[in-house]
Amino acid sequence: MMNKKNNNVLFLVQFSILIAIEAIFCFTPLGSLPAIGPIVATLAMIPIVMTAILLGPKAGTAMGAIAGLFSFIVWTFTPLAANPMAFIFTPFSSVGEFQGNFGSLIICFVPRILVGTVAGVAYKGMLKIVPTEDILSMVIASIAGSMTNTVGVMGGIWLFFGKQYSSLLGQTMILLIGMTILTSGIPEAFVCAFVSTAVCKPVKTVIKRSSPGAF
Repeated sequence: MMNKKNNNVLFLVQFSILIAIEAIFCFTPLGSLPAIGPIVATLAMIPIVMTAILLGPKAGTAMGAIAGLFSFIVWTFTPLAANPMAFIFTPFSSVGEFQGNFGSLIICFVPRILVGTVAGVAYKGMLKIVPTEDILSMVIASIAGSMTNTVGVMGGIWLFFGKQYSSLLGQTMILLIGMTILTSGIPEAFVCAFVSTAVCKPVKTVIKRSSPGAF
């Protein structure tokens, strides 16, 4: 009974810390890194992936939903001049004739939720295939989770706002999706894999030594 209580406390502590990190990445400039040209790579997927690896797919999915909420708040309340594409992520924004809608909520929430699910399932699945390759499992889970967000967001834009998005940027959707994956999605995935593995591996090792039943 005491061991279960300790594990619950440990879970809540880790989850709370990861929420705080997610909030920092979402609400401050620390959450983005320069990529190629004007594109920036977001770090917001890292806490979601870390949650999925450390606490499991369900916790990762919940963190993804929280990240979606944080993102929705940012896109809704940041001045339009700073985020001219806000209508893609919130129904409460518009640019000229282009107005956000229910599809905006899907783009804002669903890909982030799936990041935690995909990363958690991928990590557990890899451990079943190669139980001794914990680091490899973390790297693959991180890349899979991060790319889920990139593909999910761009796929949602194509589905709900393809014409508007390509019209505003003056490029075809195929080219825009390809450039986004190349200049933003791939850098994000590698940064996510490096940071998540570098943090999660020692954390899991320390926790296993101090609380053998934690994982």
